[in-house]
Amino acid sequence: MATMSQWVAAARLRTLPMAVVPVVTGSAAAHTLDGFHLGRGLLAMVVALALQVGVNYANDYSDGIRGTDDDRVGPFRLTASQQTAAKNVKNAAFACFGVAMLAGFFLVALSGTWWFLLVGAAAVAAAWFYTGGSKPYGYLGLGEVFVFVFFGLVAGLGTTYTQALELNAAAWVAAVSSGLFSTALLMANNIRDIPTDREVGKMTLAARVGDRPARYGYIGMMAVATLLPLVLLGASGWFALTVLSAALAWIPSRTVLKADHPRRLIPVLKATSTVGIFWAILFVIACLTV
Repeated sequence: MATMSQWVAAARLRTLPMAVVPVVTGSAAAHTLDGFHLGRGLLAMVVALALQVGVNYANDYSDGIRGTDDDRVGPFRLTASQQTAAKNVKNAAFACFGVAMLAGFFLVALSGTWWFLLVGAAAVAAAWFYTGGSKPYGYLGLGEVFVFVFFGLVAGLGTTYTQALELNAAAWVAAVSSGLFSTALLMANNIRDIPTDREVGKMTLAARVGDRPARYGYIGMMAVATLLPLVLLGASGWFALTVLSAALAWIPSRTVLKADHPRRLIPVLKATSTVGIFWAILFVIACLTV
């Protein structure tokens, strides 16, 4: 029987900052529109976190029953380790999706954006079919695209819109940068798994383009994500602060460039999340000055 610590490990807490970043920065963008609403922001946070944990459990379950995780370097996997029945992991994923849908319902009810229910349903479907179903899109190299859309654009713009009921340049920058941080995290994870993924036919974007291009792709994503707020300098010079996060991003970027063994890439996941959180703090500070 799996222990609580093993369930927590399988939830992959290092990925959770990527759910926090678009909500925090999207709320900051709402502030620049004089539309910040704490209650709606907290509901958006619950939605994002529940979806992130849910997709992590769903990935654990789907990859586990396919045998993709039988020989892989990286975080603990519940299904592959057989510490609990696969159906328990699947049930945990759907329980998280249920929490996300419930919080999302209250969010759209408070904001009056009922059409967002369709967006929420699409987000849950995307979370499941990333590695679930007969033709998971994560095995086709489309994982980064969907992560950018749902954990960047949808999460960020959705947070701003359900509070301010409008969008501005700050909202778009927050959403795009947040999405790039999430795709960079996924890219780092998939670079590590290129050898084992190819063996089982999981052709992620990293597996398709190859090791070296994928590494440069990670660096490009981090560079654009950290520096994009500079386009907002006309609104406030404080957005120049985000350059500091670009300097910090060089630490994981250097590791990605030089790592000669998959295990050396494991710390990059935490480092990428750290950069994302630091960037978000700087972005929020800048938004408060607008």
